[in-house]
Amino acid sequence: MGIDKDAVIEHRAYARVGLLGNPSDVYYGRTISFTLANFWASVKLQPSDHLMILPHPAHDLVQFDSLPHLVNRLSTDGYYGGVRLLMAICKIFHNYCKENNISLHEGNFKLSYDTNIPRQVLRMIFLTGLSGSSAIVCAALSCLLDFYKVRHLIKVEVRPNLILNAEKELGIVAGLQDRVAQVYGGLVYMDFDKKLMDDLGHGNYTPMDLNLLPPLYLIYAENPSDSGKVHSTVRQRWLNGDEFIISSMKKVADIALEGRTALIEKDHAELATLMNRNFDLRREMFGDEALGAMNIEMVEIARRVGAASKFTGSGGAVVVFCPEGSSQASLLEDACKKIGFAFQPLEVKPSMLTQEDLETMSSK
Repeated sequence: MGIDKDAVIEHRAYARVGLLGNPSDVYYGRTISFTLANFWASVKLQPSDHLMILPHPAHDLVQFDSLPHLVNRLSTDGYYGGVRLLMAICKIFHNYCKENNISLHEGNFKLSYDTNIPRQVLRMIFLTGLSGSSAIVCAALSCLLDFYKVRHLIKVEVRPNLILNAEKELGIVAGLQDRVAQVYGGLVYMDFDKKLMDDLGHGNYTPMDLNLLPPLYLIYAENPSDSGKVHSTVRQRWLNGDEFIISSMKKVADIALEGRTALIEKDHAELATLMNRNFDLRREMFGDEALGAMNIEMVEIARRVGAASKFTGSGGAVVVFCPEGSSQASLLEDACKKIGFAFQPLEVKPSMLTQEDLETMSSK
């Protein structure tokens, strides 16, 4: 087979910030998202005699001090960790290749993962705000593509679907936005028009210039609680034809379209307006109980100093734009410290697509 057993493949995938339009990606809408260099997951693949999925020493804990320790851990973190994610993407990748007549060599490997996400916010990011679970899956998929040397055979546009299918395998409810942003990297405008999705199996994803973004900030709760029932009943109401939900979700999708123009024209006043409107529409649809008091407070603490703010995803973290610049950001940082929220500037991660990836995009 010619496999070098000492050759290690390692890839990173970065946290995602939904800037505008979320959660309309689940409803044939549009979004603008970017990858966040502050947080990432990395996956390492090393050829091996046997296929092995290695548990993380902290996030896949299987040894406890006592039964109460185990129960407390489950109460705070749930049944979460990365091993199940790695196993799921291996299955989805294998099945996709088999269904599409993509030959895979018979070599085995061991997979391991790590993350720089602080322990106290790991559960929040796995579940809601910054798409930590899909980052692990995305990085693992990149390792598999390189190990089997099939990167050129699986189009970039298709890869987010594989990541989403792996998470669906585990009962994770989500949309394509996060996975598209993490596969492409950088700043991406996404159109999930129903006809596109039905005809192609994916949307139209357009990378944008990172320099169009103004300075942005992140707020998150270091000790998250009261995260709300983030998915609420909105999905079912949309499926049932609820006119309010359908019309509101279309308005959210239109915000991404208008936001694309605002970014291109560097109309920062309009950008601030759109960010606030995005959250307000979400709040009207989902309701305060579903969103959670702490999540709402993270949005409102920014607004109290005149900044624009909205969820990065379903909750748990907030993206902030300070139209008045660094002095306004300093005011907000002080306010966050007083209440116990973490506050930091966002660093956007540029696109990580390879030349080989770009060639798969051009051969539709």
